[in-house]
Amino acid sequence: GHRLIERVLIANNGIAAVKCIRSIRRWCYETFRNERAVKFVVIVTPEDLEANAEFVRLADQYVLAPGGANHNNYANCELIAEIARTKSVQAVWAGWGHASENPELPRALENQGLIWLGPSAEAMENLGDKIRSTLIAQNCGVPVLPWSGDGIKNWRDPESFDQACVQNVTQAVEVIKRIRLPVMIKASEGE
Repeated sequence: GHRLIERVLIANNGIAAVKCIRSIRRWCYETFRNERAVKFVVIVTPEDLEANAEFVRLADQYVLAPGGANHNNYANCELIAEIARTKSVQAVWAGWGHASENPELPRALENQGLIWLGPSAEAMENLGDKIRSTLIAQNCGVPVLPWSGDGIKNWRDPESFDQACVQNVTQAVEVIKRIRLPVMIKASEGE
């Protein structure tokens, strides 16, 4: 990269946070002969503190966040961006789950001039959606099972998404006749 990273905010808990800290410390030791070349600030909840979580012990600093459901803490993009700003970190790593799949987080960090250690917001939007990701895969030559959107060539066209989806029973019957039974019907989002 082109920017120095001295402090990383870890916006995850448990084994995800432990693996991140250990991996980067190992890299720092192998590269700089100083495993503490990068400092770690972790977000913790009262529950993490009560459990004496290992990632808290491994961190250089922690920031207490509200407990309870993860929308209060590890999935709260606004809170994570605010903590990153106030704790003077250069980068944020969210691991997996929680906010790591929310494109709002990398955008918020980019607006603050911070480095997001993860996939771009655009990649999250494209690959996080079942329909769009399958359209991309088939357009890249990845074999896919016959489905309602097979044969669609321009995945970037907003209309291609609608063309790939079955909207009513009549369309479902037409697709079933074409691809044959058995079939699986799955919502693209929601319930």
